[in-house]
Amino acid sequence: MTVKDRIKSVAPRAAREQVRELMVRYGERTSDHRPLPDFLVIGTKRGGTTSLWRYLIQHPLVPRLFPAWNTKTSHYFEENWSRGEAWYRSHFPTRRQRAALERKHGGPSKVGEAAPLYMFHPLVAGRVADLIPQARMIVLLRDPVERAYSHWKERRGEGVEPLDFADALAAEESRTAGERERLLADPGYHSEAYDWYTYRARGRYLEHLEPWLDRFDRSQLLFVASETLYRRPAETYAQILRFIGLPSYELPAYDVFNDRPSKGMDEDVRAELSAYYKPFNAALADRLGMTFDWS
Repeated sequence: MTVKDRIKSVAPRAAREQVRELMVRYGERTSDHRPLPDFLVIGTKRGGTTSLWRYLIQHPLVPRLFPAWNTKTSHYFEENWSRGEAWYRSHFPTRRQRAALERKHGGPSKVGEAAPLYMFHPLVAGRVADLIPQARMIVLLRDPVERAYSHWKERRGEGVEPLDFADALAAEESRTAGERERLLADPGYHSEAYDWYTYRARGRYLEHLEPWLDRFDRSQLLFVASETLYRRPAETYAQILRFIGLPSYELPAYDVFNDRPSKGMDEDVRAELSAYYKPFNAALADRLGMTFDWS
């Protein structure tokens, strides 16, 4: 590529970044007119949050985040907490925009975001309870063995995981040592290691859900097995819409987004993980009063 070609390729990116920054500033200046979200999809990573989010924003009464090119989350409660409430509000539509949607479609609009790290981060439940105590939370829970392997495959594909799966599991404790404690001690700290390499830890669901169960009424939390979402998407989608308070809506298709099929796991590793998670899964099922068709 010549220097001239490089300049041509950089210029559009720079222009887009400038426009994006202007939109963010506009969102912050108008933050007083932007209500906080009604619902959050808080987990789990590799559990179908992207698919569910794509289903939700196809509902005519669920607007996208602002600006429109934002994906499914602001990462406010874990990564961008120090930016403040005005910055967070800037990601959501104005009251006028929501009212226009409601007039057009004859129902209540509902706004949210989907961030699978929210469930796992030790401070997020308290932050959400303080800022949006009436919000409703949707929790997708996938077989933790399959979830861990899918998580590793994603990191591997992104080029941030040099180890094979067994070695990554063995290295997890040393890689993430002290990170949870630092997150608790420093509200402005963001840990890539805690996000990237917690393959095993994230599947101990109940310990990460207890802060949510302690702070919110059970009626505000909807727990859905990821496998159920994939096997019976229309039925599960209808259940989630009712939970959020939206009128029913049928999608033309329920495609799976961001899928990484968990084939090829070493059987010895699978057996070890299945045995490891067995007591954690039993405690989760007992606490939630649910059954899970997992390993």
